[in-house]
Amino acid sequence: MTHEVLLEIKNLTVDYSSSGGFLGRSRRAVRVLENFNLQIFKGETLGVVGESGCGKTTLANSIARFLRPTDGQVCFEGRDMLAMDRDKMRRQRREIQMVFQNPFNSLNPRMDVFMLVREPIITHTSLRGKALEERVVELLIEVALGAELMKRHPHELSGGQAQRVALARALALSPKLLLLDEPTSALDVSVQAQIVNLLEELQDKYNLTYMFISHSLGVVQHISDRIVVLYLGEIVELSSRDEIFKSQLHPYTKALFSSTPVPDPDSGRERIILEGIVPSPSHPPAGCRFHTRCPNTMDICRREKPEPYTVQDGHWATCHLLAS
Repeated sequence: MTHEVLLEIKNLTVDYSSSGGFLGRSRRAVRVLENFNLQIFKGETLGVVGESGCGKTTLANSIARFLRPTDGQVCFEGRDMLAMDRDKMRRQRREIQMVFQNPFNSLNPRMDVFMLVREPIITHTSLRGKALEERVVELLIEVALGAELMKRHPHELSGGQAQRVALARALALSPKLLLLDEPTSALDVSVQAQIVNLLEELQDKYNLTYMFISHSLGVVQHISDRIVVLYLGEIVELSSRDEIFKSQLHPYTKALFSSTPVPDPDSGRERIILEGIVPSPSHPPAGCRFHTRCPNTMDICRREKPEPYTVQDGHWATCHLLAS
């Protein structure tokens, strides 16, 4: 991994429209991400963790431009994708691909494996005939599948096989960045390990860059170079993998990491139980968004939004406790 920036997110804001009132006639904006800033380096795996509803998938969909952000910039190799017209964005999509949580929802049930993998190639390249078939076979072999599966439909595949087909399709255009949205959560543990190992092999072979979204801290610890922790649409902590697993700075990160099961029941690790529920994104708390559940809340937390405090190079968190 280098520190050359592949993708930079600047002041990204994403609003969803929510209905309410009598017969749902009134509309209001629900802010899922607000003034979001992040860099992804070439060749790295950036792990993204946080509770459900914190904005992880919205972040990935914004980068892929599956949805249109309200404000901000998403710059890929210095080019703002949000400012691109339809034709430029169509060409840009070859560089960024996404792999979804449930492969069966992302694979057309009417298409066989050959049709599924060839579809992006036909759409974006001039490859046809025998060369196209050879390319599909090559991709299937890359993800540890055989050519004999080409005539099978998604319902004839196991979960692991279906996810490998989704991965083959994502690799078909030789992308630079893969957005992996919970790619292992719907799989058995043994299959999860196979997919993670496959992702690492492909990354080494093709110098791929990953943004890896997951609820499984064990998987994130294994595959990530850096880890970013989200809470209610904001980054609360960012660090290298080894440093954040050794020492968490933010109270939310500490609670989140304490929930990870450990093999030794007598390890003596304290489980931190957070009180209350995650506030609604439509009515986020003033000041620090975590103060309604934080065991260390101070008066300033209720009044002022914390700035990022850097404890050491590359490891920072947004918490007033770090400045006291």
